[in-house]
Amino acid sequence: MTGALAPVKPLTALDRCDRCGAQAYIRATLPVGGELLFCAHHGRQHIAALREKGADILDESARLSETPSIAPNDER
Repeated sequence: MTGALAPVKPLTALDRCDRCGAQAYIRATLPVGGELLFCAHHGRQHIAALREKGADILDESARLSETPSIAPNDER
């Protein structure tokens, strides 16, 4: 074992919150192995405690406020 971490894959629409089933935007990788996925709401509730326990946090919740690069045309 080299100790190198595997690259972290981005979260997709298929990743769901372990708490409520909504789309996950936060991944907490636990130091003992395994991971937890959270929506932004539940992630904010648990992120501080998870960090205290040594979890590695990937927070993609900023994607919620991004504007798409190509906005749909509203002409009909």
